[in-house]
Amino acid sequence: MKEVIRQRARELGFDDCRVTTGDAPESAPRFAQWLAELRHGDMAYLERTAPKRVDPQQVLPGARSIITLAASYHFPDAPTDPVPSNCGPWAVPAPPRKAGASNGKSKMANGTFGLIARYARYRDCHEVVGERLKQLTEFVNKLGGEGTRSLWYVDTGPLLERELAQRAGLGFIGKHTNLISRQLGNWMFLSEIITTLELEPDAPERNRCGSCTRCITACPTAAITAPFQLDARRCISYLTIELKGSIPVELRPAIGSRIFGCDDCLQVCPWNRFAREGQMMKAHARPDLAQPDLVELLSLDEAGFKHRFAGTPMLRAKRRGLLRNVCVALGNIGDKKALPALRKVATGPEPLIAEHAAWAIEQMRPNP
Repeated sequence: MKEVIRQRARELGFDDCRVTTGDAPESAPRFAQWLAELRHGDMAYLERTAPKRVDPQQVLPGARSIITLAASYHFPDAPTDPVPSNCGPWAVPAPPRKAGASNGKSKMANGTFGLIARYARYRDCHEVVGERLKQLTEFVNKLGGEGTRSLWYVDTGPLLERELAQRAGLGFIGKHTNLISRQLGNWMFLSEIITTLELEPDAPERNRCGSCTRCITACPTAAITAPFQLDARRCISYLTIELKGSIPVELRPAIGSRIFGCDDCLQVCPWNRFAREGQMMKAHARPDLAQPDLVELLSLDEAGFKHRFAGTPMLRAKRRGLLRNVCVALGNIGDKKALPALRKVATGPEPLIAEHAAWAIEQMRPNP
């Protein structure tokens, strides 16, 4: 029965499909400690849903199996932000970068272009993967027969999905706390079907990081505080997407030209040599989001913002959040051609954008 499900998953475009039990995750105590230390920042939903995340039976009473799936979003020649030159996938790691260290304006001399995390340069995975996952869930229920109940989630369910994926053999959790697949590298969307149907579990994957610490070295803000430990409050993905208020001043220089997310810890992982383009996502790529012009983005009104990023994860930041990020990126790039646009929003009606625009303008003043 499991192989039939796996075959159907491949037909629907998933790049991998594995199964684990409906048992509680072993990392529950570590998750509770992480929350107690407030490392989740303003992501209150994680604390609110914590009881369910550590007990799949609270998500679906009677759950016996959890089907974990991966859809690759790797594509070749993706533009990336500078990382230390000797910290590439095949080099000896450089000494760790200090938190708040600037990428240097000389490294960003290619105009006022921003960087968007790879996963966001597609149509929203919740829609693309969700459409296929719904079909697979219906297939599972039909296969299980009368009384089979199943729920599906694409990054939205109260599950500790990375541990479940490792337990199912889909990959292993790396020192950057993301899942790594020996077949797909880092670049993949995860999703799950939790079901009352009993399926034979797959063998778990063991950790294969070895002595490698490239992801820790590459993190611009030292958010990976130790192997397998992340302080989300320092992570650029958190700062540019989840954080709704002002970005801490001391962390702004390290953001570089990134305006939505960060791929540095993923980019340097040596397992990416096995990454391959996914079946499902490649038809939904948005090449226009590879290197957007920041000055142009700064001119977007609410309607323009929604039109430009319709159907993409970028909408999650909202206009005020994205333009806040754009101002920080322009301040780091230091191109004075952006000053007129920055001055305009610095006197605009949105305080969050205005404050970050004023900071960016200050970065362009000559040193005394």
